[in-house]
Amino acid sequence: MASDKELSDFLASVEKRAYKRSLFHVRNEEAALDIVQDSMMKLVEYYAPKPAQELPMLFQRILSNTTLDWFRRQKTRNALFTNYNDFGSEDDSQSTDFLEKTGSDTYNPVTESAQDLFSRTETVREIESALQDLPGRQREAFLLRYWEELDVAETAAAMGCSEGSVKTHCSRAIQALHKALIAKGFNP
Repeated sequence: MASDKELSDFLASVEKRAYKRSLFHVRNEEAALDIVQDSMMKLVEYYAPKPAQELPMLFQRILSNTTLDWFRRQKTRNALFTNYNDFGSEDDSQSTDFLEKTGSDTYNPVTESAQDLFSRTETVREIESALQDLPGRQREAFLLRYWEELDVAETAAAMGCSEGSVKTHCSRAIQALHKALIAKGFNP
């Protein structure tokens, strides 16, 4: 059984990555925050008595299911309220920065030149853009394997598919990202 401290530490350790993963899927900051919060609450409410080593896999599965639930609700909402769109439109032209400027907590902006910071930020934006263009299952497999650093079996369990499917999705995602980044002028 996971102690309160272990559960709290686990949630703190996955919070940022879970948010970014959700943001890549739903492309809406508020919705991503809600999904992560709902997932964390479900984990605590239903699975707190589980051993601490089972929490990562349980959380990944809950996060995936909560994201799917969000998409289902959106589809239903859109079907019910499509006629209301005739009364006004929203401006969807705002761009959003999906990744933090740094990939680690040890980043020190004082030691980096403005040119290097700009270059790194532009590279991250190009990678974000390429990730956004991946099909949903490929993006999910890629993020779980390489962002969350889950192995093939854990990714398959989190996605609810076979290990072979995970390998196929990851391979296709890597090929698509490679082609997209090469087309934008990046060299491997």
